[in-house]
Amino acid sequence: MGIFLRTFKLHSRDEGIVSDAVVPISSAPRYVPVSRRVRASSFSLESPLVVEPLEYDFAALRAAVAPPAGTTLVDRTPYIRKSRVINLAIQDIGMGPYTWHLFALCGFGWFADNMWLQGLALILTSIQREFGIEDSRIGYTTCALFVGLCCGAVGWGVFSDFWGRKVAFNATLAIAATFGLAVGGANSWATTAALFACIGTGVGGNLPVDGALFLEFLPERNGNLLAGLSVWWPVGQLVGSLVAWGFLPKYSCTAEVADAGRCRKEDNMGWRYLMVTMGGLTMAMFIARFFTFHLYESPKFYLSRGRDEEAVAVVHGIAYRNKTKTWLTLELLQELSRADNYADDDDADEIEDCPSPAASLSAMGETSKLSAMQIVKLKTEKFTPKQIRPLFADKKLGLTTALVWFCWAAIGMGYPLFNAFLPIYLTKNGAGGVKPNSIVYRNYAITSMVGVPGSLVAMYTIDTPYLGRKHTLSISTLLSGIFLFLFTVSTKDSYQLTFACLEAFFQNIMYGTLYTFTPELFPAPVRGTGVGLASFINRIAGLCAPIVAANTLGSNPNVPVYVAGGLILAAGVAVLQVPMETRGREKL
Repeated sequence: MGIFLRTFKLHSRDEGIVSDAVVPISSAPRYVPVSRRVRASSFSLESPLVVEPLEYDFAALRAAVAPPAGTTLVDRTPYIRKSRVINLAIQDIGMGPYTWHLFALCGFGWFADNMWLQGLALILTSIQREFGIEDSRIGYTTCALFVGLCCGAVGWGVFSDFWGRKVAFNATLAIAATFGLAVGGANSWATTAALFACIGTGVGGNLPVDGALFLEFLPERNGNLLAGLSVWWPVGQLVGSLVAWGFLPKYSCTAEVADAGRCRKEDNMGWRYLMVTMGGLTMAMFIARFFTFHLYESPKFYLSRGRDEEAVAVVHGIAYRNKTKTWLTLELLQELSRADNYADDDDADEIEDCPSPAASLSAMGETSKLSAMQIVKLKTEKFTPKQIRPLFADKKLGLTTALVWFCWAAIGMGYPLFNAFLPIYLTKNGAGGVKPNSIVYRNYAITSMVGVPGSLVAMYTIDTPYLGRKHTLSISTLLSGIFLFLFTVSTKDSYQLTFACLEAFFQNIMYGTLYTFTPELFPAPVRGTGVGLASFINRIAGLCAPIVAANTLGSNPNVPVYVAGGLILAAGVAVLQVPMETRGREKL
């Protein structure tokens, strides 16, 4: 019980502090001896940079954390100024054992997300046969999961801003594991769908909470590791597929038995065994997070609550766990973040003339503690028309924004439209009739296995001179769309397996690149707005996919595949129209 309480306990100001973890500025470790300034004050994607030498003293640190030109009033609040100091300190600490362990544990979130999405896809046929659900209705089971995913993504994101990342980080997997184990005992289709919605509320919080948490501990120079988390995504699908291949062919009703109305629970336990196994795996991941790793609360969360001393203590703890030093002290944090260090003669007039959430936050004074209402304002400010407008400040940025949002919507609907219903498609479109269960789940496992290297290939090709982000994304997306149409040409087992494998491989390249390319396209002052809205559009489009499938799958199993192929092809063409490549460019 003591271990349980200690794991959820907020990081105290004395915990993790070791006296020799802090060293003077002059002898502190640093990453690069440069600070970068944006010369232009606009949001232009072509803003040139001036590189200045950085010697570590107070003046250099103050210059390094000063907000760049072109930032809004929100970017000059006490909270933001202190966040810049924390970011620089974490940058200088660098990667180490603590950060690498956190990378693995955050990867569990990506693993669970796709494992449960594909796990439901794998059992749809078994559920349909046991409960006698029509083709036109079975897709709403997936819709229930997506409703939970949307609620979880929004709910846990807000929760983590009010009560901290630590509780949300552990609770999301615990909820998914609990309801995942419970769904194995469901005795009706309605109960099964409801439990999957509950699973979704847990799983849906993994990507936004885990991604935000990892980013807040990640040195900026290692930002590509955030995209590297996507490697865990196909691994989750692979594990679920292998477990399904072991259970479902042996312990599931055949089509002939189901057609005769004799598919009993005791003859159809395979999908229940799969759910219990996946629930157990998710519980094991929760235990690994909860009991084997001491997670520090995010220093950004402490800053938002005005707990500066505890934020500094966390940075000291990270330095100690990473076996290095830090120059950060409470005195330095407070001195570096003083408003008069970055005085702007026009700020007072701007605040007076701009009665917006930004103005109220800028006028908070020198305390960085945010009230509940101020947190809400800070989070919602970036989605107001005033903050969206800079995304269309010039023709090039406006075109980029529109194309990126379209790609996220098209891929968000196209991906689940094919992958979430692939086992049903394989079952119904077998050569010479319905395929045996063993062939269906064998093919799905092989497809999942081939998809895993896709994310690794993406991590390499996005940094090559002749491909980069844009062409890696466009080529993989166009090939994914083409292979979807070719997939439907024949129902021969070897033919469909070949194109399903090609599709899985290039889809994982596509997703891995999309998560890297999108944040780099937007300038820093509007990056949160651009990426946040893209993610929201993606989830809403994904929610629509099961509805489309539910109303077309019964009449013609090829229709969802055609729609998915058309959407992904359109996304590939849209990527080609994006007016810039971000490989090797400074992130503004």
